[in-house]
Amino acid sequence: MSGYRIEHDSLGEVRVGEEALWGAQTQRAVDNFPIHGAMPAAFIAALAQVKWCAAQANAELGLLDEARRAAIQQAADEIIAGRYPDAFPVDVFQTGSGTSSNMNVNEVISRLCQQQPDAPAVHPNDHVNLGQSSNDTVPTALYLSAVLEVGSKLLPALNHLDTTLAARASELDDVVKTGRTHLMDAMPVTLGQELESWRAQLGFVVARLRDARDGLLEIPQGGTAVGTGINAHPEFAPLFAQHLSQRTHHNFTPMSTAFAGLGAIDRPLALSAALRGYAVVLMKISNDLRWMNSGPIHGLAEIRLPAVQPGSSIMPAKVNPVICESACMVSAQVMGLDQANTIAAQSGNFQLNVMLPLVAANLLEMTAILANVTRILTDGAIAGFTVNHQVIGEAVGRNPILVTALNPVIGYEKAAEIAKEAFASGRSVLDVAIERTDLDREALARYLDPARLTRGGFPGQ
Repeated sequence: MSGYRIEHDSLGEVRVGEEALWGAQTQRAVDNFPIHGAMPAAFIAALAQVKWCAAQANAELGLLDEARRAAIQQAADEIIAGRYPDAFPVDVFQTGSGTSSNMNVNEVISRLCQQQPDAPAVHPNDHVNLGQSSNDTVPTALYLSAVLEVGSKLLPALNHLDTTLAARASELDDVVKTGRTHLMDAMPVTLGQELESWRAQLGFVVARLRDARDGLLEIPQGGTAVGTGINAHPEFAPLFAQHLSQRTHHNFTPMSTAFAGLGAIDRPLALSAALRGYAVVLMKISNDLRWMNSGPIHGLAEIRLPAVQPGSSIMPAKVNPVICESACMVSAQVMGLDQANTIAAQSGNFQLNVMLPLVAANLLEMTAILANVTRILTDGAIAGFTVNHQVIGEAVGRNPILVTALNPVIGYEKAAEIAKEAFASGRSVLDVAIERTDLDREALARYLDPARLTRGGFPGQ
């Protein structure tokens, strides 16, 4: 380290870069954990938001003087605005409580206060961390960052996807295609019905996401070290929640039992599960699109996805469903991160979970990549795919499974014979049924009309 200053903590002296905004405890974490990379910016901003609201609450309770309150809040606002992205280098894989990140923010705020004209000395522990512990501050920042990111990024992206699907479903509601079960030909459906089924899945996803997000509005701030609230004013927790609610426009309240917010991460795990649930739906939608787009000569070729880039370095003119593939990879990543969160949730030993930074980072990554790929899939695939009407129409007309509609009229066994002959001969079900039943062409055509069959019901109705 060419230029440095000496900082102190309870373990002794530490060399810190002369231009660094952090102090001794942050430097120890930087030296101890060169593993992966820094915590997400949204989490750091949430920690700074906690410091802002804590300073306000402590000042109103007479525990922090006005000059220090103003200095801390000014520094916190600068961090929230993203002014010092390089000042928060602590790795994701750090101390399980997140103490290193908490002290990183405390130390940076303290040093920023030193740089303010006429500001009093602000100690990272005695003033910035007043009435707090890493053990309640870090889970609170976890809750807060997840609430804000889901609300500002993922839910709007899902709404955009739903709106686009609704428009396309309405547009394609009269396009009759072959339904498929076990990837094999089945009774006909409309393309609009297929898209509406995705919308129904997404509706369930959004409801679960909102429920999980709202579960994070009860925060453990005020529980301090073990959940008892030691060294925090008895009125600190509700006052803190009040200010956090005002600042974020979400209705945060103190957790009724702070012990559960420190020793367990059930609520973040519920959000993780909801994100995983969306990943499952996203992969289903993406794979359906890939199958419908497959070909274009020797596949289903029902639709044509927009061509966004060449598909091969060796095969000219090949175009692949790359956006859908990207969405599938995001889905796989989210499912994997959820498994990591599940393991992390089991690491709550007595009064503290010791994998908090991992879960915070994972939830924010899951939320961000799902939001990003949702918009890309919506705009780059779903909004612009075109329908191959000729292929779809011919496939429906040749589908022997249409004979299912005759089961109530001629019986299953007779219908099966007709289907087998139609398949073996390559003739239409209608032509074979005319020969093998006493029904006239007009009645059979009505029974076997693919468009009518997409509406369900019983023959003759």
